[in-house]
Amino acid sequence: MRTRHYLLGALLALCTVLTGCITADSANVYKKNEMKQLATARAGVIENVRDVQIDDSSTGIGSIVGAVIGGVGASSNIGKGSGTVISGTIGALLGGLLGNQIEKNIMRKPAKELTIHMHDNGERLVVIQDADLALSVGQQVDVISDGQSARIVPSNRAAPMKKTL
Repeated sequence: MRTRHYLLGALLALCTVLTGCITADSANVYKKNEMKQLATARAGVIENVRDVQIDDSSTGIGSIVGAVIGGVGASSNIGKGSGTVISGTIGALLGGLLGNQIEKNIMRKPAKELTIHMHDNGERLVVIQDADLALSVGQQVDVISDGQSARIVPSNRAAPMKKTL
């Protein structure tokens, strides 16, 4: 009975830690220190949209918590005497591997790689951001940049008229 309490506590700790590691890379989310900061907006059109994955590096916490849960669970429920040591070791190894894989899956999320053709100078930019905005090829967008990072957002502006000679 006590083992179940430990396992449940460790599982809750893992979930709490892993959800705290997820970052918001959305074009719709600003950090507090980005408020009131000057940024430029340049007009462009989306040339290409490609589905990609953001892999937020593993912290190792999944492996650690998985190993603890596996080790405690296996050693207290399987074997007697030296068998508990062996089962605990195997449980820790398997739990660590499983916890690492769970953490990797939680930390990976879908994103979009957007290629933008800029109206002002013909430059082509590539930006990767969360896949939470409906953006498509041919759509007019604004590239909002503070000089270090950029975000692509839909624009209400019409496409520029092509110059004719």
